[in-house]
Amino acid sequence: MKLGKYRHFKWFECEILWVAKHSETLEDMIIYKKSYGEWGVRIRPQKMFEEFVEIDGKKIPRFEYIGE
Repeated sequence: MKLGKYRHFKWFECEILWVAKHSETLEDMIIYKKSYGEWGVRIRPQKMFEEFVEIDGKKIPRFEYIGE
């Protein structure tokens, strides 16, 4: 997964800071933060970043890469 800025399908922007491995399952995890506010740093499974969601019958990426 490419580090950098992404746009969530709900239109907030975030930045992927690191890609890490879960200590027990070795699943790839994404460590990220929103580009604004006091939201803090969060973690999600990489597979969630790569998912598509359906909006008005159209499948779109949950997170779309927008640059460094």
